[in-house]
Amino acid sequence: MKQKRWQEITEWPLTVAAGVFLAAYTWEVLGQLTGATAAIAEVVINTTWVLFVLDYLTNLLLAERRGRWFVTHLFDFIVVALPILRPLRLLRLVTLVSILQRRAGAAFRGRVILFAASSTALLLFVASLAMLDAERSAPGALITTFPQALWWAFVTITTVGYGDLYPVTGTGRFIAAGIMLGGIALIGVVTATLASYIVERVTQQDETTDKQTQEQVRELTDEIRQLREELRQHNTTRPPRSEHGTAASETGSPGIRRGPSDAT
Repeated sequence: MKQKRWQEITEWPLTVAAGVFLAAYTWEVLGQLTGATAAIAEVVINTTWVLFVLDYLTNLLLAERRGRWFVTHLFDFIVVALPILRPLRLLRLVTLVSILQRRAGAAFRGRVILFAASSTALLLFVASLAMLDAERSAPGALITTFPQALWWAFVTITTVGYGDLYPVTGTGRFIAAGIMLGGIALIGVVTATLASYIVERVTQQDETTDKQTQEQVRELTDEIRQLREELRQHNTTRPPRSEHGTAASETGSPGIRRGPSDAT
Protein backbone atom coordinates (compact mmCIF):
# COMPACT_ATOMS: atom_id res chain seq x y z
CA MET A 1 0.00 0.00 0.00
CA LYS A 2 2.84 2.40 0.82
CA GLN A 3 4.45 1.74 -2.54
CA LYS A 4 1.19 2.37 -4.37
CA ARG A 5 0.70 5.59 -2.43
CA TRP A 6 4.22 6.70 -3.33
CA GLN A 7 3.56 6.03 -7.01
CA GLU A 8 0.37 8.07 -6.87
CA ILE A 9 2.20 10.98 -5.22
CA THR A 10 5.17 10.97 -7.63
CA GLU A 11 3.17 10.33 -10.79
CA TRP A 12 2.83 13.94 -11.92
CA PRO A 13 6.22 15.17 -10.60
CA LEU A 14 7.98 12.43 -12.56
CA THR A 15 5.93 13.28 -15.63
CA VAL A 16 7.03 16.92 -15.35
CA ALA A 17 10.63 15.83 -14.76
CA ALA A 18 10.56 13.65 -17.86
CA GLY A 19 9.16 16.53 -19.89
CA VAL A 20 11.88 18.89 -18.61
CA PHE A 21 14.51 16.28 -19.42
CA LEU A 22 13.17 15.86 -22.94
CA ALA A 23 13.20 19.62 -23.52
CA ALA A 24 16.77 19.96 -22.22
CA TYR A 25 18.07 17.01 -24.22
CA THR A 26 16.34 18.20 -27.38
CA TRP A 27 17.86 21.63 -26.89
CA GLU A 28 21.29 20.11 -26.37
CA VAL A 29 21.21 17.77 -29.36
CA LEU A 30 19.52 19.95 -31.98
CA GLY A 31 21.23 23.14 -30.82
CA GLN A 32 24.67 21.47 -30.61
CA LEU A 33 25.33 23.52 -27.50
CA THR A 34 28.76 24.50 -26.27
CA GLY A 35 30.11 26.41 -23.32
CA ALA A 36 27.77 27.74 -20.63
CA THR A 37 24.55 26.73 -22.39
CA ALA A 38 25.78 23.17 -22.71
CA ALA A 39 26.64 23.17 -18.99
CA ILE A 40 23.15 24.37 -18.09
CA ALA A 41 21.55 21.64 -20.20
CA GLU A 42 23.79 19.04 -18.55
CA VAL A 43 22.78 20.23 -15.07
CA VAL A 44 19.08 19.91 -15.94
CA ILE A 45 19.59 16.47 -17.49
CA ASN A 46 21.60 15.16 -14.53
CA THR A 47 19.08 16.58 -12.03
CA THR A 48 16.20 14.75 -13.65
CA TRP A 49 18.29 11.58 -13.72
CA VAL A 50 18.82 11.89 -9.94
CA LEU A 51 15.04 12.17 -9.50
CA PHE A 52 14.52 8.95 -11.48
CA VAL A 53 17.16 7.16 -9.40
CA LEU A 54 15.53 8.30 -6.14
CA ASP A 55 12.14 7.11 -7.37
CA TYR A 56 13.56 3.69 -8.24
CA LEU A 57 15.30 3.31 -4.87
CA THR A 58 12.19 4.40 -2.98
CA ASN A 59 10.02 1.88 -4.84
CA LEU A 60 12.58 -0.82 -4.07
CA LEU A 61 12.59 0.03 -0.34
CA LEU A 62 8.79 0.21 -0.10
CA ALA A 63 8.22 -3.08 -1.94
CA GLU A 64 6.85 -5.85 0.26
CA ARG A 65 9.13 -8.44 -1.34
CA ARG A 66 12.19 -6.51 -2.50
CA GLY A 67 13.98 -9.39 -4.15
CA ARG A 68 10.96 -10.32 -6.23
CA TRP A 69 10.28 -6.66 -7.09
CA PHE A 70 13.87 -6.20 -8.24
CA VAL A 71 13.72 -9.29 -10.47
CA THR A 72 10.36 -8.32 -11.98
CA HIS A 73 11.51 -4.71 -12.55
CA LEU A 74 14.89 -5.26 -14.14
CA PHE A 75 13.96 -2.96 -16.98
CA ASP A 76 13.40 -0.14 -14.49
CA PHE A 77 16.91 -0.78 -13.21
CA ILE A 78 18.26 -0.57 -16.75
CA VAL A 79 16.41 2.71 -17.25
CA VAL A 80 18.29 4.35 -14.36
CA ALA A 81 21.62 2.54 -14.88
CA LEU A 82 22.35 2.59 -18.60
CA PRO A 83 21.62 6.29 -19.27
CA ILE A 84 25.06 7.09 -17.83
CA LEU A 85 26.03 6.66 -21.48
CA ARG A 86 25.14 9.86 -23.30
CA PRO A 87 23.07 8.52 -26.25
CA LEU A 88 21.13 6.18 -23.96
CA ARG A 89 19.93 8.96 -21.69
CA LEU A 90 16.60 8.94 -23.43
CA LEU A 91 15.84 5.61 -21.81
CA ARG A 92 14.79 7.74 -18.85
CA LEU A 93 11.72 8.72 -20.82
CA VAL A 94 10.50 5.14 -20.46
CA THR A 95 9.39 6.40 -17.06
CA LEU A 96 6.98 8.74 -18.80
CA VAL A 97 5.67 5.92 -21.00
CA SER A 98 5.17 3.69 -17.95
CA ILE A 99 3.24 6.50 -16.24
CA LEU A 100 1.00 6.86 -19.29
CA GLN A 101 0.45 3.11 -19.29
CA ARG A 102 -0.36 3.18 -15.58
CA ARG A 103 -2.95 5.90 -16.16
CA ALA A 104 -4.45 3.95 -19.06
CA GLY A 105 -4.66 0.76 -16.99
CA ALA A 106 -7.59 -1.41 -17.99
CA ALA A 107 -9.36 1.60 -19.40
CA PHE A 108 -11.66 2.02 -22.33
CA ARG A 109 -10.53 1.37 -25.86
CA GLY A 110 -10.35 5.10 -26.58
CA ARG A 111 -7.80 5.59 -23.81
CA VAL A 112 -5.79 2.63 -25.03
CA ILE A 113 -5.69 4.15 -28.51
CA LEU A 114 -4.61 7.48 -27.02
CA PHE A 115 -1.89 5.76 -25.02
CA ALA A 116 -0.63 3.86 -28.08
CA ALA A 117 -0.60 6.98 -30.24
CA SER A 118 1.16 9.15 -27.66
CA SER A 119 3.70 6.44 -26.85
CA THR A 120 4.44 5.91 -30.54
CA ALA A 121 4.94 9.63 -31.17
CA LEU A 122 7.20 9.87 -28.12
CA LEU A 123 9.18 6.82 -29.19
CA LEU A 124 9.67 8.22 -32.70
CA PHE A 125 10.91 11.55 -31.41
CA VAL A 126 13.28 10.28 -28.74
CA ALA A 127 14.68 7.54 -30.98
CA SER A 128 15.40 10.15 -33.64
CA LEU A 129 17.23 12.33 -31.11
CA ALA A 130 19.24 9.43 -29.71
CA MET A 131 20.16 8.16 -33.18
CA LEU A 132 21.28 11.60 -34.32
CA ASP A 133 23.33 12.06 -31.16
CA ALA A 134 25.04 8.70 -31.65
CA GLU A 135 25.59 8.79 -35.41
CA ARG A 136 26.26 12.26 -36.79
CA SER A 137 29.91 12.46 -35.73
CA ALA A 138 30.79 8.84 -36.63
CA PRO A 139 32.95 8.09 -39.70
CA GLY A 140 30.82 7.03 -42.68
CA ALA A 141 27.58 8.00 -40.93
CA LEU A 142 24.42 8.14 -43.06
CA ILE A 143 22.22 9.79 -40.42
CA THR A 144 23.61 13.27 -39.90
CA THR A 145 20.48 15.48 -39.66
CA PHE A 146 17.32 15.34 -37.58
CA PRO A 147 14.98 14.92 -40.62
CA GLN A 148 17.05 11.91 -41.68
CA ALA A 149 16.89 10.49 -38.17
CA LEU A 150 13.14 11.02 -38.00
CA TRP A 151 12.64 9.37 -41.41
CA TRP A 152 14.78 6.41 -40.33
CA ALA A 153 12.79 6.05 -37.08
CA PHE A 154 9.44 6.18 -38.89
CA VAL A 155 10.51 3.61 -41.48
CA THR A 156 11.91 1.33 -38.80
CA ILE A 157 9.02 1.46 -36.34
CA THR A 158 6.53 0.62 -39.12
CA THR A 159 8.72 -2.42 -40.00
CA VAL A 160 9.06 -1.19 -43.60
CA GLY A 161 12.85 -0.92 -43.55
CA TYR A 162 13.85 0.58 -46.91
CA GLY A 163 17.52 0.36 -45.96
CA ASP A 164 18.42 3.76 -47.40
CA LEU A 165 19.50 4.93 -43.93
CA TYR A 166 20.98 2.73 -41.22
CA PRO A 167 23.21 3.13 -38.15
CA VAL A 168 26.93 2.40 -38.34
CA THR A 169 27.80 2.61 -34.62
CA GLY A 170 27.19 0.06 -31.91
CA THR A 171 25.12 2.48 -29.89
CA GLY A 172 23.03 3.34 -32.94
CA ARG A 173 22.35 -0.32 -33.60
CA PHE A 174 21.34 -0.80 -29.98
CA ILE A 175 18.83 2.04 -30.37
CA ALA A 176 17.64 0.49 -33.65
CA ALA A 177 16.97 -2.83 -31.92
CA GLY A 178 14.88 -1.04 -29.31
CA ILE A 179 12.74 0.77 -31.85
CA MET A 180 12.27 -2.46 -33.82
CA LEU A 181 10.82 -4.09 -30.72
CA GLY A 182 8.66 -1.02 -30.25
CA GLY A 183 7.35 -1.37 -33.79
CA ILE A 184 6.37 -4.98 -33.19
CA ALA A 185 4.57 -3.98 -30.00
CA LEU A 186 2.81 -1.15 -31.87
CA ILE A 187 1.49 -3.53 -34.52
CA GLY A 188 0.22 -5.83 -31.78
CA VAL A 189 -1.60 -2.98 -30.03
CA VAL A 190 -3.18 -1.73 -33.27
CA THR A 191 -4.26 -5.23 -34.28
CA ALA A 192 -5.70 -6.02 -30.85
CA THR A 193 -7.55 -2.68 -30.73
CA LEU A 194 -9.03 -3.21 -34.19
CA ALA A 195 -10.11 -6.75 -33.32
CA SER A 196 -11.68 -5.48 -30.09
CA TYR A 197 -13.58 -2.83 -32.04
CA ILE A 198 -14.94 -5.37 -34.55
CA VAL A 199 -15.98 -7.79 -31.80
CA GLU A 200 -17.69 -4.98 -29.90
CA ARG A 201 -19.61 -3.85 -32.99
CA VAL A 202 -20.78 -7.41 -33.73
CA THR A 203 -21.81 -7.85 -30.10
CA GLN A 204 -23.77 -4.59 -30.16
CA GLN A 205 -25.54 -5.66 -33.36
CA ASP A 206 -26.46 -9.03 -31.84
CA GLU A 207 -27.74 -7.34 -28.70
CA THR A 208 -29.84 -4.94 -30.78
CA THR A 209 -31.32 -7.83 -32.78
CA ASP A 210 -32.07 -9.78 -29.59
CA LYS A 211 -33.79 -6.76 -28.05
CA GLN A 212 -35.95 -6.27 -31.14
CA THR A 213 -36.92 -9.96 -31.16
CA GLN A 214 -37.78 -9.88 -27.46
CA GLU A 215 -39.86 -6.75 -27.98
CA GLN A 216 -41.82 -8.38 -30.80
CA VAL A 217 -42.44 -11.50 -28.71
CA ARG A 218 -43.61 -9.29 -25.84
CA GLU A 219 -46.02 -7.43 -28.12
CA LEU A 220 -47.45 -10.68 -29.51
CA THR A 221 -47.87 -12.04 -25.98
CA ASP A 222 -49.76 -8.91 -24.94
CA GLU A 223 -52.06 -9.15 -27.99
CA ILE A 224 -52.83 -12.80 -27.28
CA ARG A 225 -53.58 -11.99 -23.64
CA GLN A 226 -55.89 -9.15 -24.72
CA LEU A 227 -57.73 -11.37 -27.20
CA ARG A 228 -58.27 -14.02 -24.53
CA GLU A 229 -59.65 -11.40 -22.16
CA GLU A 230 -62.06 -10.07 -24.80
CA LEU A 231 -63.25 -13.59 -25.62
CA ARG A 232 -63.84 -14.34 -21.95
CA GLN A 233 -65.85 -11.13 -21.50
CA HIS A 234 -67.92 -11.94 -24.60
CA ASN A 235 -68.79 -15.41 -23.33
CA THR A 236 -69.72 -13.94 -19.94
CA THR A 237 -72.13 -11.27 -21.26
CA ARG A 238 -73.95 -13.47 -23.87
CA PRO A 239 -77.57 -14.45 -22.71
CA PRO A 240 -78.16 -18.17 -22.09
CA ARG A 241 -80.53 -20.11 -24.45
CA SER A 242 -83.75 -21.79 -23.14
CA GLU A 243 -84.21 -25.53 -23.07
CA HIS A 244 -87.31 -25.49 -25.36
CA GLY A 245 -85.71 -23.17 -27.78
CA THR A 246 -82.75 -25.40 -27.89
CA ALA A 247 -84.96 -28.41 -28.42
CA ALA A 248 -86.93 -26.65 -31.11
CA SER A 249 -83.92 -25.58 -32.89
CA GLU A 250 -82.56 -29.04 -32.60
CA THR A 251 -85.80 -30.90 -33.82
CA GLY A 252 -86.62 -28.44 -36.60
CA SER A 253 -89.52 -29.13 -39.10
CA PRO A 254 -90.51 -32.64 -37.91
CA GLY A 255 -92.15 -30.99 -34.84
CA ILE A 256 -95.03 -29.45 -37.01
CA ARG A 257 -98.53 -31.19 -36.67
CA ARG A 258 -101.30 -31.44 -39.30
CA GLY A 259 -104.79 -30.12 -38.67
CA PRO A 260 -108.17 -31.97 -39.43
CA SER A 261 -108.63 -30.21 -42.71
CA ASP A 262 -105.35 -31.54 -43.81
CA ALA A 263 -106.54 -35.12 -43.34
CA THR A 264 -109.33 -34.69 -45.92
